Amino acid sequence: MTELVDCHTHSTHSDGRSTVAENVERAVSLGVTTLACTDHFVLPSTMDPDCACSVPAHDASGYLADVRRERELHPQLDLVSGWECDYYPGCEDMIERYRGDATFLLGSVHALDGRWIDDPDDLSYWDDHRLRDVWTRYFEVWCEACACPVGFSSMAHPDLVSWRGLVPDDAALLDDLYERAACAAAEAGVRVEVSSAGAIKPLGSFYPAPDLLRAFHRHHVPITVASDAHACQRIADRVADLYEYARRAGYRAVDVPTSSGGWRSVAL
Repeated sequence: MTELVDCHTHSTHSDGRSTVAENVERAVSLGVTTLACTDHFVLPSTMDPDCACSVPAHDASGYLADVRRERELHPQLDLVSGWECDYYPGCEDMIERYRGDATFLLGSVHALDGRWIDDPDDLSYWDDHRLRDVWTRYFEVWCEACACPVGFSSMAHPDLVSWRGLVPDDAALLDDLYERAACAAAEAGVRVEVSSAGAIKPLGSFYPAPDLLRAFHRHHVPITVASDAHACQRIADRVADLYEYARRAGYRAVDVPTSSGGWRSVAL
């Protein structure tokens, strides 16, 4: 059986419901070999004024210290210190300021033009734009994020825009957007994440969509795998299924970050 790894998790330091310690305890109980802690990175007050989803600036060092402490307590688990960094123009300065000793940076796009697109309590961006325009704008920004000078380690949930299960009924448009995304990731040398998180959204299936994952494979873009767990009960959720999903798209290995800042490969 392929070893279990999970390269995207959240804790109570941001919008998770379990502590870092509880996530680690769950991972150890499941036999997970690598767990990446990737709480939502510090955001400008204009984007998250109440720190409803991101780690407050004053707690950035506390979060990283928590990860270091758990790593020392559980040497059998390679516990990777990381962040999920929402991309927006100029985010590099904030990342440089608060990154600390994190070695793994997940890039992600949750907002377009300063407005959230995956908040079920605020769908105004969707109300104000045509579906095809939301998708087109999302992939424009996603491609920009791939080339961000900070150098993201992997790009989380590449087609997050599909979370509602609303997909343009235009095969040519989707082919074009997927090809652009695959080219952008390949040119930037960034990995992309295969995630089980979409399966618990209205979408009801994994990120990225099969055609997008196949496009990444055609362009030789490496992958990481993740649950995007926001509670310890979802640590490594359906990772074994993600491996089979990736195999069907042509992949024979996944990339796994290490706590020392390097990478290793796990065969599928």
